[in-house]
Amino acid sequence: MSIRKLSAEESLTLYSLLKSEQHPLDDVIADFNSKISRPHHFTVCSNIVWLLEDKKMLKSTERLVAFAILHQVYSSQKPASNPFINLIINAACDDAAEKFERAFILQLLGIDGSSNSREFLKQSAVDHVKGFDQSLHVFPELDQLQQEFSVEEHPELYKCLFKDSSVKNAVPDPDIPHGCDANSPEFDIQPGMKAKLGSGDKDEAVTGLLSNLSLEGLGPHWIRPCPPRLPVQDGELVWLNPHDNHELQWDYGMCVDTSRGAAVRDLIAKALKGALAPAQQEQVLLELTKDPKLVYHCGLTPRKLPELVENNPLIAVEVLTKLINSPEIAEYFTVLVNMDMSLHSMEVVNRLTTAVELPAEFIHMYITNCISSCVNIKDKYMQNRLVRLVCVFLQSLIRNNIINVKDLFIEVQAFCIEFSRIREAAALFRLLKSLE
Repeated sequence: MSIRKLSAEESLTLYSLLKSEQHPLDDVIADFNSKISRPHHFTVCSNIVWLLEDKKMLKSTERLVAFAILHQVYSSQKPASNPFINLIINAACDDAAEKFERAFILQLLGIDGSSNSREFLKQSAVDHVKGFDQSLHVFPELDQLQQEFSVEEHPELYKCLFKDSSVKNAVPDPDIPHGCDANSPEFDIQPGMKAKLGSGDKDEAVTGLLSNLSLEGLGPHWIRPCPPRLPVQDGELVWLNPHDNHELQWDYGMCVDTSRGAAVRDLIAKALKGALAPAQQEQVLLELTKDPKLVYHCGLTPRKLPELVENNPLIAVEVLTKLINSPEIAEYFTVLVNMDMSLHSMEVVNRLTTAVELPAEFIHMYITNCISSCVNIKDKYMQNRLVRLVCVFLQSLIRNNIINVKDLFIEVQAFCIEFSRIREAAALFRLLKSLE
């Protein structure tokens, strides 16, 4: 898992806390909690871990401050819940580390008999180093500490194959022998140069690494050649080929006269309220023939269709014919099949069957609705009149092969038998028998 880089302000704040080796550790921990918000504790502590991994980054006293922060920030939780407890325990058992550092960590963990309480946190890191007595401390084994704190060694979540080949950000000074303290006065180049090349440059370098560069080193890139482009096929979209030349297309419909659309809308609004004069009706049909797209702007909605069918069936037929390819045509058909049966509605459906290809489900539902209307009407005079109309309508559909008689044979036959006293129903029954 990668570590987020700190901002310049966060880097300076963290490094100033680590350099507080002259201040009591309790005060340093309090400053950390006040200056670093709790949601950012893990990120800042992760950067502290990186500084601790390379022992050239921090002085020995600054390392003690760093370990105190890692432990005390999570001291309110169980030790095993501290996300850095593995690092702290491993550092306490690191034979290559300074003895006073290992003893300090054991005191943080609360298992060193030389410390009766947390009084040592009231001391500074410098005071701890000066007062350290190795004879007073016993250093346990790693297995013992891991068992005491119920900590298991977890494998690394992500292992990069090139991690060992990475170039580290911290490069040791070649003029300083291995194992020597770079801050010792014996390695000053000449008097007065330490102020110029000493701690100030080191502080700036460390804060720069925290805020500007990757903390994990500079690893070699896995060079992968770009895959070759596949040959362009004839069926590919033209816009995938960036070298094609395109010509601008002018919209000749801009700024055209829209008065015809306004006139059709006005006439459709009148057609919903009553029958239009023959001249007005002819004008609507002519305009819709000239420009079929006007039907989408005439103001007719599915809810208003029954009014247009009853008052001006011919205009309704023309409008529905123009809307046959519209996505909303199903809504118009639903309204038409559910409206009250009348001479005009049957006229509209009959004309539509010869003008366009209607869905079979729509025709079947309309016939079923017509039969139900004839059966349910109470007025005998109106019932006989509607039965005659339905029978003539069905005969027209059968003779023009609009419907398949087999799909509705039983329903239509029962209708004819029920109203066999009516001449048109008897004629329809004989037509059905001749088609068996």
